[in-house]
Amino acid sequence: MDAEFSSSDGPTIWFVEQITPELLQSSAVRRIICEVQTPFQRVQIIETGPFGRSLVLDGKMQSAEADEWVYHESLVQMVMMAHEHPQRVFIAGGGEGATAREVLRHASVAEVVMVDLDEQVVALCREHLPEHHQGALDNPRLALHYDDAVAYLREHDATYDVLIVDIADPLEGGPAVLLYTQEFYRLAASRLAPGGLLVTQAGPIGPLDVTEVFTAIHRTMASVFDHAEPWGTYIPSFGTAWGFVASGMVDAPRLVALTPVEVERRLAARVGPSLR
Repeated sequence: MDAEFSSSDGPTIWFVEQITPELLQSSAVRRIICEVQTPFQRVQIIETGPFGRSLVLDGKMQSAEADEWVYHESLVQMVMMAHEHPQRVFIAGGGEGATAREVLRHASVAEVVMVDLDEQVVALCREHLPEHHQGALDNPRLALHYDDAVAYLREHDATYDVLIVDIADPLEGGPAVLLYTQEFYRLAASRLAPGGLLVTQAGPIGPLDVTEVFTAIHRTMASVFDHAEPWGTYIPSFGTAWGFVASGMVDAPRLVALTPVEVERRLAARVGPSLR
């Protein structure tokens, strides 16, 4: 069952999303800002009471103003802090611009290549979700391309210190499924500079959801890379805990090797007090 709008309870419109087969989450909708069917997916930007402006793709909450920083800081800053000196970063997806925003906090970054399949999503987010991207989509260090990320990496042999996969879950028949395969991870590994790291969002974490993909993504990455490190955090607008996995070859730094003292030192030196 996809998310839907319901007005059965008086005048209030509700955004209803099925989190697991036995769990629904409902949010009161203050207004529907836009709703578009692109060649790739159904795009909705809505304003909800509890979470503010939110991006919904194919009925699934992607990020919400109230807590998008939990997702984006978790996705980006773990690997950026683990890398000694990230200069070139590749983002697959990231249409809201918030992933680029987090990467561009780092002064060491000279270039960010962002490849998103759906130009309409980026345009809508640029216009309607300014608090998400905070101008990152117009940063001169960002090179924005509208293409399939797999095709782009195949056609361009540039290498990156950090490669970030910020796309939808691998839903059957969806546009993102190929970016969770061994074939893609082998390609991505060939595009990592020495000591480079790849990180991906990895979907909901069980045990409540019997359809969770987190375990499968982790195991697939571990079958290609020399190490794969999983973690997760609870994201209220998603209604569940959410997973991430970072991977690298034998020369790449390990996230677990960073001590709390070193994390604090790097945070202070690289991004200051700006993280939430």
